[in-house]
Amino acid sequence: MGGLLFTGGTIVTADGSFEADVLIEDEKIVAVGTDIAANGTETVDASGKLIMPGFIDAHTHMAMPFGGTVTSDDWATGTAAAAAGGTTMIIDFALQEEGGTLAGAVETWTEKAKDKALIDYGFHVAITDLRDDVKTELPSLAAQGVASVKIFMAYKGTPLYTEDDDLFETLQLSKEAGVLVLVHAENGDVIAKLQEQALVNGNTAPRFHALTRPPEVEAEATGRAIRLAEVAGAPILVVHVSCAPALEEIHRAHERGQTVYAETCPQYFAFSYDDLAREGFEGAKYVCSPPLRDESNRPALWNGLKVGDLQIFGSDHCSFNYRGQKEMGADDFTLIPNGLPGAEERAMALWTLGVREGRISENQFVAALSTNQARIYGAYPRKGALVPRRGRGHRVVGPGALDHGDGEQPPWQRRLHPVRGDDVRRWSRGGVRAGYLVYKDGEILGEHGSGRFVERNFTATRGLEAKV
Repeated sequence: MGGLLFTGGTIVTADGSFEADVLIEDEKIVAVGTDIAANGTETVDASGKLIMPGFIDAHTHMAMPFGGTVTSDDWATGTAAAAAGGTTMIIDFALQEEGGTLAGAVETWTEKAKDKALIDYGFHVAITDLRDDVKTELPSLAAQGVASVKIFMAYKGTPLYTEDDDLFETLQLSKEAGVLVLVHAENGDVIAKLQEQALVNGNTAPRFHALTRPPEVEAEATGRAIRLAEVAGAPILVVHVSCAPALEEIHRAHERGQTVYAETCPQYFAFSYDDLAREGFEGAKYVCSPPLRDESNRPALWNGLKVGDLQIFGSDHCSFNYRGQKEMGADDFTLIPNGLPGAEERAMALWTLGVREGRISENQFVAALSTNQARIYGAYPRKGALVPRRGRGHRVVGPGALDHGDGEQPPWQRRLHPVRGDDVRRWSRGGVRAGYLVYKDGEILGEHGSGRFVERNFTATRGLEAKV
């Protein structure tokens, strides 16, 4: 396979920015410096552009069953969308089937990705049935390079819901197994009761999705999960933090010196409760969990990204079509499939709303989208860094014109897409994985099935401070 030499660009890392060339050969970065000789290698002029480590999206749901349907993006369309947004690796959630094993979940999701994944990938396993035989699987799971599991404290009445005793035991077992526990922190019992009461009173509109999942139930569950991890002596990662009260629980844990990682997502910056409360059934397009919040929460979330209480920015890409899927809840908001797309829009949203508005630096941007994700999830420095003989992917971007999104959607975007029609700042961009271009200026160049499984080792990140 031939190499690529990028010249004239500005390298942006989590630690700083500097002008340099980058030479890629045999799927590895072999040189970073100035005046690198091309020696017949294909040269790409990156003048006026930024060169960053390939973005990692450690929160996606491709071809995932949920609420009687399946997410509309499979591994072909979903990884194409991710590549178009600068992402060169995703970590998707493999769901343990009721009565199934963790190994079985990995096998099922591996088959979903086979011949379809355009970019590199890994898996978290969502534990839904913590039987005795499943408990013994955790060390072997880590040995396979699957270094993280997820527990849902929400969705009571479904196979996803997990009681506190199983969450606590998973935290205990994970400590020795070399596995990081991720948690969806919402109080499932309180939500179920509030939903029941809303429906009894005839409150069926999409906005009641948020009103029955107020910030307090997220904050309570976040604090509870963090304290259980403290008792277990284990690190924990709270996914999709949406509100200031939940973030306050994380900040307090950091002040105590506890290892707590935390993620937030673009929907909590781009949209708000007002979108969920749109006239008629339009708000169903914006149903996700935790729900969209009042805009008053945003300053705290931006500050969390800036100071390190929130270390990563994931998409929680979970796409459903409006017709035939979101409409399942036309008469009952609890039946609306929960989720929004975002794998493509994630980086653009953070750049436009964060870097361009002066809320975070370009280096914090790279940290949240790439370097911190690689470090926390055990893929660093193979991923998340631009250093010789390390990376398989990086990103070239040139901040550019404003695109109103009025044009024809490419194939990977033909799904529910609330952003379409809104102002989204885009850039001319190209994505590189394994030494060749997979995306350039609106066109997918890579081959589906070329993405590779990336083994991760969470034990390598032990001792890493919570504020990475």
